[in-house]
Amino acid sequence: MINRLKLAHLPTPVEGLPRLSALLGGPRLFIKRDDLTGLGPGGNKTRKLEYLVADALARGCDTLVSTGAVQSNHCRQVAAAAAKMGLGCVLVLAGEPPAVRQGNLLLDSLSGARIIFTDPSQRDSCLQQAVDELSAQGQKPYLIPYGGSNALGAQGYAQAMWELQDQRCQPNWIVFATSSGGTQAGLVLGAIETGFPGKVLGMSVDKPAQEFCPAVANLVNEAAALKGLDLSITAKDILVNSNYCAAGYGMLQPAEVEAIQLFARQEGILLDPVYTGRAAAGLVDLIRRGFFGPDETVLFWHTGGTPALFAEPYNTLLNQ
Repeated sequence: MINRLKLAHLPTPVEGLPRLSALLGGPRLFIKRDDLTGLGPGGNKTRKLEYLVADALARGCDTLVSTGAVQSNHCRQVAAAAAKMGLGCVLVLAGEPPAVRQGNLLLDSLSGARIIFTDPSQRDSCLQQAVDELSAQGQKPYLIPYGGSNALGAQGYAQAMWELQDQRCQPNWIVFATSSGGTQAGLVLGAIETGFPGKVLGMSVDKPAQEFCPAVANLVNEAAALKGLDLSITAKDILVNSNYCAAGYGMLQPAEVEAIQLFARQEGILLDPVYTGRAAAGLVDLIRRGFFGPDETVLFWHTGGTPALFAEPYNTLLNQ
């Protein structure tokens, strides 16, 4: 049995997007609100942390250690989970310390995390150094990988597919932002377990599909093995669209600004500038290109990240 800790507000709601569907004139659109999972203040990583933090506690660890970008949604939720469970937290963030702490970075500090900034090229070595130093001080650190994306973390989204089935939602397509791979691996594994008849399409925010698909397939197989399942899939079983990430990670583009504005102004839903904004921009473009059938149903799985909006300049998001 795999240990699990209750951290998220589940099930997250599924909502229709009637105004946006009508405006775009394409398939029926729905959204799964994992921006409302409730942990500092929500997002997809909370589902992964239910398994990862449970493992940390079972091992007697007292400090969570993880890494990400300066505006990492993952790190913000790690810090919140540590605070909730009375654990220490050390975050190694790749990038320069900003003059003002805003967005996710502000929330990291509010949750009490100790933050170490490092050059992106030194991230992994700096992360290991932080773990070694904690161990030398007599603490018991638990290293959570980038994005919480390992076989254990992926269990969160395998379970999420059972949740979706219980909500009697059977879309033709599930579309979502994908980067570190754990969310997609979990969804694919859960789709197999539940017999989901639709397609699971990840919109890459930073990696080409030919590089990303094999990594996700390997993670699916590792996650299945952890549950004792006899499963072996390959890269051809993974659907990733990487046509919208050429600008690079975190580089906000006009199409993403438009998508953020569309969701906010048509449905009152806030996306983030790195992940969901990019995935939604790809979704909007695919709809306009007629990629989805007019009678199909598409579920956009909102993976959170809204606090990062508050680190963006006013004129960037409003085209002014």
